[in-house]
Amino acid sequence: MASLPIVRAAVLVAFSVFLTLILAFGLPFALNFVTRALGLPEANVTECVVAVYALFVLYIAMPRLPRGSVKVEGKAVFITGCDCGFGHALAKHLHKLGFTVFAGCLLKDQAGAGAVELENMHSDTLKVVQVDVCSEEQVSQALEFVRANLAHPDKGLWAVINNAGTSTFGEVEFTSMDTYKQVCEVNLWGTIRVTKAFLPLIRRAQGRVVNISSMYGRMGNCLRSPYCISKYGVEVFSDCLRYEMKNWGVKVSVIEPGNFIVATGILTRDVVATTAEKMWKEAPPGVREDYGKAHFEQHMALMRSYCSSGQRDITPVLDDITDAITSKRPYTRYNPMEPHWWIRIQIMSHLPSALSDRLYF
Repeated sequence: MASLPIVRAAVLVAFSVFLTLILAFGLPFALNFVTRALGLPEANVTECVVAVYALFVLYIAMPRLPRGSVKVEGKAVFITGCDCGFGHALAKHLHKLGFTVFAGCLLKDQAGAGAVELENMHSDTLKVVQVDVCSEEQVSQALEFVRANLAHPDKGLWAVINNAGTSTFGEVEFTSMDTYKQVCEVNLWGTIRVTKAFLPLIRRAQGRVVNISSMYGRMGNCLRSPYCISKYGVEVFSDCLRYEMKNWGVKVSVIEPGNFIVATGILTRDVVATTAEKMWKEAPPGVREDYGKAHFEQHMALMRSYCSSGQRDITPVLDDITDAITSKRPYTRYNPMEPHWWIRIQIMSHLPSALSDRLYF
């Protein structure tokens, strides 16, 4: 039986040949049909290939077209998960742009470092709010705090940014039901809980809802089923909300970051070690016997290697979130990720599973 690398190489070559044939025969036909309809001379294969390449370069390299901007003055935003990572940096970034920022922190009442740092800015337009997105009571209290501190409550709240999130890993048979529930409680139910609470204020302002998903909200992966499930849910919730909010003038956007593990510290070697030890101990004896310790350790080594991977600069994520709340016509989805992840999403989303499975698994 052929090894997996050889099979992958063969599939890639076959796909390349198939794509070449499509470009060589189908593209000229389509382009000539258009040119004839416009009364222009027919094109040859070379011109067609050049045209496709030019369009691809323009799509990749061309800066985002201006779509108008809203005035920042007098607008307030509520952000969850501001203790660290994207949320912490975003609170400072939007405050610098002139927004009134309500920074929701899980550890404010425990004097967490991120919350203390934001409080030490001593700004009237940056207020730190205690909020655990898993708690109905704390979300309600955060809502009342925001409403009480809005300069013009009758005008509502311009944006809510659901950034709070957690991550874990593990093969399905090593992952407990409690783990699935805990991850979804934060990433999915927390997003829904906060959105439902703040939506009346957002509707009043005809504002924005921005939900932080992930590239794993668009595709699955080994060892990541709890996280993928929660982010898939965020994606479809955002779509449904967008349809409903259209008549209210509220825009709903999804941010799908790629790999920013090293920048955010959402997974560390210590976390991997602790989680791995717990998973192995709690796995049913039959599962441990069938999989074996060598198999388990191999996958844990893979997860440890991920801890130092990914982009270090989170500016692309901050820029996309900013565009989602300041553009008059924000995009439905933003993809701040490295090109190879973007290509992988397109392949896994649009090509037959038999092909994408061969390429990546």
